[in-house]
Amino acid sequence: MSRRSRALLAGTAATTALAAIVLAPSPASAGIVAPPDKIVIEVATVNGSGCPQGTAAVAVAPDNTAFTVTYSDYLAQVGVGAQPTDFRKNCQLNLIVHVPGGFTYAVAGVDYRGYAKLESGATAMQKASYYFQGSPDTAQKSHPFKGPYDNNWQATDQTDWGQLVWAPCGVKRNFNINTELRVSAGTSDPAKTNSFIAMDSTDGDIKTIYRLAWKECPK
Repeated sequence: MSRRSRALLAGTAATTALAAIVLAPSPASAGIVAPPDKIVIEVATVNGSGCPQGTAAVAVAPDNTAFTVTYSDYLAQVGVGAQPTDFRKNCQLNLIVHVPGGFTYAVAGVDYRGYAKLESGATAMQKASYYFQGSPDTAQKSHPFKGPYDNNWQATDQTDWGQLVWAPCGVKRNFNINTELRVSAGTSDPAKTNSFIAMDSTDGDIKTIYRLAWKECPK
């Protein structure tokens, strides 16, 4: 597929993005014994301009240790074919995570993948924040991209052990993951070009992996 064809495909919002979120022990938790029982994940809400109603489907794995979010309209773009509000898209997942008694968890690492086409002078950014409902502690990461760029992209969030945001022990609080895609025309000409970034790839194979660190709660 030519670069122009991919740009036109993005301009019609026909790009499909797939994201699989897998929960597993992190290497950062070396020496920490993960809970022997399974965790149970419930998806409370999925909403945002990048995943409006009817464009995102959530499927939980049979063993409740993973879930997949399938998007059909998670794309930020500027220029030909774009609306004024298309430069920024976001999607917030609100999760209920049931953790075995005596343990708590934190997100230690995340891998994001997608596709971007940026004209010379254009820029884009992928951003994510993680926080527990009612908690002032928020982990936030962002990754910039600069044109010219026409390729798959990957961004990794890695948090040091001492800076992890842990779920409160003995209290059930929903966990929020808010992702954002943003693109700016910069010095490129939006009247003649289209620049975009999407949670997407040319082969449709994309996985966002959330790795968990575990520790025991105080007795």
